[in-house]
Amino acid sequence: MRLQSDQASSSSTSLAAPSNSLAGSSTPIQGSNSFNSNGHSNGTGPTTNGFSNGLTNGTGPSNSTPGSLKNGVIKHNKNVAHVSLPGRKLFSDSNVDREEFVRLVVQSLRDVGYIESAATLEAESGYTMESTEVAEFRNYVMEASWEQAEAALIRLGVTDEDNLMESRFLISQQKYLELLENRNTTAALMVLRNELAPHHVDPEHLYTLSSLIMCSTPEDLRHRAGWDGSRGNSRTRLLSNLQKHIPSAVMIPQRRFLTLLEQSRLWQQQRCPYHNSPPDSMSFSLYRDHHCDSSCFPNTTTTILEIHTDEVWNIEWSHSGEYLASAGKDKSAIIWRVGPEKEPAQREYTQHLVLRDHQYPVGCISWSLDDSILFTSSENHIKMWNTRSGLCMRTIETHTETVTAIRWLPDNSGFMSAGLDRRILIWDPEGNQRDSWGMAPIRVTDLDVSPNMTKVVAVGVIHLPPIPHPPTSTGNSPAPGARGDSASQSPQSQSHTPSYIVKAENRMIVYDLATKHQIASLRLDGETTSVRVSRDSRYALISHAPDEVLLWDLSLSRIACKYTGQKQGRHVIRSCYGGVDGNFVASGSEDGNVYVWHRDSGALLEVLSGHGEGSVNAVAWNPTNEWMFASCSDDKTIRIWEAVTPGMLEAAAASTPADKDTVMSDSASVAGSSKNEKGKGKVTS
Repeated sequence: MRLQSDQASSSSTSLAAPSNSLAGSSTPIQGSNSFNSNGHSNGTGPTTNGFSNGLTNGTGPSNSTPGSLKNGVIKHNKNVAHVSLPGRKLFSDSNVDREEFVRLVVQSLRDVGYIESAATLEAESGYTMESTEVAEFRNYVMEASWEQAEAALIRLGVTDEDNLMESRFLISQQKYLELLENRNTTAALMVLRNELAPHHVDPEHLYTLSSLIMCSTPEDLRHRAGWDGSRGNSRTRLLSNLQKHIPSAVMIPQRRFLTLLEQSRLWQQQRCPYHNSPPDSMSFSLYRDHHCDSSCFPNTTTTILEIHTDEVWNIEWSHSGEYLASAGKDKSAIIWRVGPEKEPAQREYTQHLVLRDHQYPVGCISWSLDDSILFTSSENHIKMWNTRSGLCMRTIETHTETVTAIRWLPDNSGFMSAGLDRRILIWDPEGNQRDSWGMAPIRVTDLDVSPNMTKVVAVGVIHLPPIPHPPTSTGNSPAPGARGDSASQSPQSQSHTPSYIVKAENRMIVYDLATKHQIASLRLDGETTSVRVSRDSRYALISHAPDEVLLWDLSLSRIACKYTGQKQGRHVIRSCYGGVDGNFVASGSEDGNVYVWHRDSGALLEVLSGHGEGSVNAVAWNPTNEWMFASCSDDKTIRIWEAVTPGMLEAAAASTPADKDTVMSDSASVAGSSKNEKGKGKVTS
């Protein structure tokens, strides 16, 4: 709000106050709250519940007109002079409005406790943060003056009928809950009938509110309503909800400057290709643009694990990040224990368990939520292993074809399995079947459950009904268009037999987990081999041939990004998210390399070599160490990738053989040995 009109009669900035502009209140004298010596508004007091009980928006009179601000704030026996600046922009070469900027600065000063400084800025600039009516409205809500709060809505610019109705409903709902909390059931029932019910809200919500009348104690009410009471933060939250319906120029949203800074931080992080810093990291500074050094990216092999005797097809970290499970063509699964040492050169990897009791190669592995159970699939068999003893707890043979996906449910209620037999099954934690989705339209090649337990995403192939092919001649008859004497041909040679064209489509299907109904379907050109849902449940990452990884936006039902460069034609390749915010996408490739992209931009960041001949079949990022991931390959090895500093490389050089290209984990020397033998990882440059 402006206390004086902008006057740009001169291109220069006037720093000296006019003779009639000495100091006084930081708000217009007429109808406003003056500030006392502590900088607090005499009418409203200091900041309460996170909101400033001071001034509101609105334009005050010019300092050259009667009734204008004559005096600034008296500070240390000195007058704060009003400064008149030309124009409305903050700078001549910017599009930022000066009044909006100053008012946000005033709000920020008050939020952090610099009340007197905020008042001084208001007096010096001529702009107030808020008008008196907004301050009064805040007080009405915080002091439970509900009728006055409703009456003030129209004066604050809430004229849209829907916004006005929603605002009145929110106020009446708060009134109703507080009456119940005070055991005034009769008055609460009147509010329910006369104020809440006429708003025609969702009947289920109205029923929930009415059921609260039966609460026996205020504690029970607060618990069932998910409400912290009149003495908690409920009125503050009510103000925040009401603020959404009030024009922002009238009532500035809470902590608006901080919101803008957070948006700037997020925007810079999204544009930083190698961003991998935690949210509370001090790497973000207001003094400079954010940029992460690529040297902090995990692009160095620090350990090579060599126990498997054949191709390694799959790897999966435990939820604690302390164990890594691997499985493959040698009909075994191995659980590795990761040492607690922080320095890769000192960290040890222990062969914790070798699970050999499989009749066929092992394709799928999955951990229970508490890491006490490891699931493995071998053709149509699912085995449940105790990860402490190594004993097989149960073998499930319900599927009739190869099991291609096992996922523990995020709510810890059991797990799901799916396979090429088109069956999607749900099991309890003990391995007892408790639900079936019937026959899916696709032969499922992979499946995942969203962390928020709302969606199931499945990928696979659907075989369409055969299409009759035009009849063709049989026997020795010439092909169409070829020369020949048809009269000399026998009747048998001229007979025709029907033929059919069999077509298959590859699809991604999204189901609603609660109803099992299909809510989206995406047709893909090539075979799909893996799918992963992001931690925020918004995206599905799909690996499919030829040579492409897709990011599907589950909320908008569209492709958000494509990642290209890797090679995938005929092998199962599994990709994953990585990094602090899941802002990397990593995938194996049939050319023996690991590919890493920036998730949002799709830019290819790294092509990591080191594996031998054959495909890199899977990549898995450590869930508790965002600077570490693993990859497995047809070359029978597992590689651990980490960010390595120059000092770590120098230390490793002193302890590694001269031929650094052949450096491997000492665990290679215990290939095929019994469990609990150790292999110490080394850093290689």
